[in-house]
Amino acid sequence: MALKDQLARSMSAQHEFLYRFSGGWIGRRMGRMPVLLLTTVGRRTNRRRTTPLTYLKSDGELLIIASYGGDDRHPAWYLNLVANPEVEVTRGTHVQTMNARTLDQSEKAAVWDQIVATSPMYADYERRTDRDIPVVGLSPVNGEAIDRRRESA
Repeated sequence: MALKDQLARSMSAQHEFLYRFSGGWIGRRMGRMPVLLLTTVGRRTNRRRTTPLTYLKSDGELLIIASYGGDDRHPAWYLNLVANPEVEVTRGTHVQTMNARTLDQSEKAAVWDQIVATSPMYADYERRTDRDIPVVGLSPVNGEAIDRRRESA
């Protein structure tokens, strides 16, 4: 495993630990964006994997960006949710089962400027790679509403 991948895993594990330990108070934001914990099922291992990710709310969905820091590879969590789109999302202490879907190009174009305005690093990531950076919409299963009070948690 490359050093970059090892560092990313280590930082994610530390972030997840502090987030869970504090009920989402530590590690709840990165810059101007809130953070959630995304738990996917490994496409090869069938084991649960959790990754802290920034997100935005848009039209009843939570949006996460599969940038992997501008790497030419998709992040493992994205490949996992493509294989198994039912995921678990933790915001603060609130846990929801959600369905994940990759936004099509027109949907992505409609939200990309908002994403970059909130966090300009995504424009840098886009410049670093030839890969199309997927934006994923997360919607609660069974029509459950996204709790608006959780945005700052």
